[in-house]
Formats: sequence, C-alpha cells, structure tokens
Amino acid sequence: MKTLLIDGDSLIYFEMGKETLEEALTSLDGRILEMLNKCEADNYAGFMTIGKCFRYEQAKTRKYKGNRKHGDKPIIFYALKQYLLQHWKFEYISALEADDLVAVYGEGLDGNTVICSPDKDVLYQVEGRHYNYRTGEFIHTTPTEADIFLWKQMLMGDPTDGIPGIPKVGIKTAEAWLNNVQLQKMPEFVLNKYIEKFGTSEGISKFAETFKLVYILKSSEDVLRETGIELPKLVTNDVNI
Repeated sequence: MKTLLIDGDSLIYFEMGKETLEEALTSLDGRILEMLNKCEADNYAGFMTIGKCFRYEQAKTRKYKGNRKHGDKPIIFYALKQYLLQHWKFEYISALEADDLVAVYGEGLDGNTVICSPDKDVLYQVEGRHYNYRTGEFIHTTPTEADIFLWKQMLMGDPTDGIPGIPKVGIKTAEAWLNNVQLQKMPEFVLNKYIEKFGTSEGISKFAETFKLVYILKSSEDVLRETGIELPKLVTNDVNI
C-alpha cells in the first residue's frame, strides 16, 4: 500500500491567480490526480496550514514570515481552500503547519510513503521519498542529508520566512564551513558561530530562537513539546481515479 502525504499550501497559491474559479478548480484537480497517478498511490492524506502556527509565538527578535504580503487575498483563494477541505478531504490542525504534519505523519509509516511538496524545507529537511509537484521530480533525502540541510539553514537562515540566520552567511559560506565538520559535531559548531558573531548570551538566545523557527517537527513528541497537542491517528482516503 503506497500512501501519499500532500502538503496542500502551495496548491492553492499555484491556482489562485486563475481568471475563473472553474479554471482554478480544474487545474487543482489535475495537479492532485497527476501526483496520485505518478506516485501510483493507493491512498492519501492532504494537509493545509490554517491560522497562525506556534512559530509566531517563538519569534522573539524578528517577525516570523514578516516579509510576506498579508493583504486581502482573492476570493478564489478561500474557495480553493474550502474545496480542498470538503472535496478532497484535506485536514488541518491549529498551531501546526502543513510542513510539520506531512513530516510527523510520515515518520510513523513504512517505506511505501511519498511526501508531496514543492517546499525546499520539506524536500531536503525531512528524510524519505518526496515528489515535487511543481517540477514533477522525485527526490530521496537520507537522514544525513536532512541533518546537514538543517544546520545549513541554521547558518544562513531562511529569507522566505524572514529568518536572518547569521548575517552575510549564504549557501556557499554555510557549505564551506560545514564541509569538514563531522555530523555529530555540527550543532556545537553552529552554536559557536552564533556566539562568535553575537557574543555568548545573545548568541545562545539567537541560536535557540532560529532553531525553533527553521526546524520542522518530525515526531508526535516534537508536537506535544512545542504545542501541547496530542495528534490524532492518521486517517487516509482511498484513491478512486
């Protein structure tokens, strides 16, 4: 049995610029059917982010996703969201992002799981088999690759979400710094880089805050620790194409 876990957030943004709702719904259905077919799925579960997640409260010195536009969205945006919830039976859990849900529920399943998302954080920080439904490519991320990507993010931050990391550290610098560091020593190495830049007290504080913002939750224990929520058992939907 092959199960797909679908990060539905980007699906809405891909389609909400269509001229008509009918066109947007047709394209949305096509995207989902394509990933179900390409991944040869037997069942699926889809997730969305609704409301503000726990990370907004964790952001003490910067505004989480503060560089994104939060103005009025087109009516199609809300119609597509309801369509995913009602027609495709997507789900959401307050205080969690879709990124967290596909990662956490993916942990408890066997190797016949594919996580569908175009988000680089999901593709490269969550171990397992992925399908990028923007590019149509399959990606397999090993546990080691997932850990290394996390520590690169800690160094360079994530401008998309308004997370600065260490100033003037980009991907080339982050990769060069970590290239000769053993995996188990990377947390200490990155922490020391924060301390070198900001001093001991501020460096430790910024390191801890950045980790809270970039780390995708990967287990029910992570979720309980960060939000106090006990996740319900995963419910999947049969594929009838």
